Amino acid sequence: MRRRVFLRAAAAAALSGAAGMYRAGGASADATWDNLFRGWVPEIFAPLPDPPEHSEAIVVGSGFGAAVTALRLAAAGVTNTVLERGSRWPNDPWREIFTGDDLPDGRGFWHRTSFTGVTKVPMQFADFGGVLDITEFPGIDVWHGAAVGGGSVVFTGAMVAPERRYFDEIFRGTVDYDEMDKIWYPRVRQMLRLSPLPPDIYGSVPFTHSRVWDDQVRKAGYQPLPNDSIFDWDIVRAELAGTTRASATAARSNLGNSNGAKFDLNRNYLRYAQDTGRSAVYPGHRVDTIAQEPGGRFVVTATKLDPTGAVLGTRTLTCDRLFLGAGSLGTSELLVRAQATGLLPHLDEHVGDGWGTNGDVVLARGESTLSGLGQGVPSASRITDASGPPLTLESWYIPGIPVETGALASLGMVLDPTRARITYDRGRNAATLTWPKSAQDAVADACRTVDHRIAERAGAVLDYSPLGYDANAVFTAHPLGGAVLGRVTDGNGRVNGHPGLYVMDGAAIPGSTGTVNPSLTITALAERNIAAIIGAGH
Repeated sequence: MRRRVFLRAAAAAALSGAAGMYRAGGASADATWDNLFRGWVPEIFAPLPDPPEHSEAIVVGSGFGAAVTALRLAAAGVTNTVLERGSRWPNDPWREIFTGDDLPDGRGFWHRTSFTGVTKVPMQFADFGGVLDITEFPGIDVWHGAAVGGGSVVFTGAMVAPERRYFDEIFRGTVDYDEMDKIWYPRVRQMLRLSPLPPDIYGSVPFTHSRVWDDQVRKAGYQPLPNDSIFDWDIVRAELAGTTRASATAARSNLGNSNGAKFDLNRNYLRYAQDTGRSAVYPGHRVDTIAQEPGGRFVVTATKLDPTGAVLGTRTLTCDRLFLGAGSLGTSELLVRAQATGLLPHLDEHVGDGWGTNGDVVLARGESTLSGLGQGVPSASRITDASGPPLTLESWYIPGIPVETGALASLGMVLDPTRARITYDRGRNAATLTWPKSAQDAVADACRTVDHRIAERAGAVLDYSPLGYDANAVFTAHPLGGAVLGRVTDGNGRVNGHPGLYVMDGAAIPGSTGTVNPSLTITALAERNIAAIIGAGH
């Protein structure tokens, strides 16, 4: 009995790591931290340029859909302005540009002073404009990026296409799977240099957990499938060789990879767009409202922000065409606010509908040898299961814990039909939604059943269910919907009732990408839609 209690306590300590607590101790403490941030990452404190008063096109956001839009417009000769609320963060082979999940500071989070992540360890820190925004709603916490490059800076890199049967169930004929499979998915794979974990990296010590994970699922009768990834394998190899600071091999990803281990959008779509000379990115510009004048021109109000959160001014900008790529929550919030306040009076009744979590669940099961696992980040593989609700389990990592834990982490994604409606809260001047606990419980139970089956057949040593670490769905890193394609928009993202306004991001996807990570589908869908828009001239 004492051994069992000890193992549970040890497991909890390992999962928690050595996380300390930074306390925001008022203005003087925040000023101290701001000075530290200024010393660590002076680049983000450089004077922010002002965008032009009028642009042919404005793109709101700089994540996957927005970056595609900026490049393709520029390549077609359309000068465009990209507005991003977050900072443009540099990379460096040795400096700690970003903070880690183990002992995070304000560089990690967008203007909040506390966070309790998947390891359930409460952490506090000074308020700052970090890279990951956590928006809390009744029933769900939503993780989304806040940096130039959007979600590509803070995601785990897996980019996987859904199976046809699930894709068709979600899109219901609005988007043709064959077109995506033959044209748009391959285009994105080429642009982002996607490939699975190479054998030499898979065989290294930090990826021991990946090999053990694969061995366990094989014992349970599954065949692991390789995941394509956005990571730069040469930089990961440099980490293994000690010629750059450890990052992807040391359980860092959620809050960024300082050494550029991820081949994020700053190194491809956004860079290529800027290289044309017809696209410019303006960090530190939070778009607050969007409107359309009777003559058709769009009006955008933006607040200019210092990384500390200080307001540097407000701007009113105009454009001929407006492309929304601020992510599911950002785009949906702009639309529901504009509808409720009359700034976009012709939006239809579907605005805000179709929001979902992609069925996200985080899991932990024991391993069988306690041999020293490591926690390399890029996900090597996944399995699918349709014995209950269709789902995928991906080999994951334990954020910020590059040491022995006795735990194998997984990210589950369930084909969950639950949808919520995003609405406008006038009192808070913000979007709101409520996610039902029944949906949380259903996706967690489905993943737990499969994960427990694997653990039993593989002879796993530890059971994390008494600690509550075995499966939980209290957050999503994959928010989708709110401005669904074919409902709020036509089949290519043109917003109904407001010609010249477009939705180009995850808000267009109805709540799920069919048991896989959404980033590939968001990017490919943006490629498809902007090609149609440019081809038609509107």
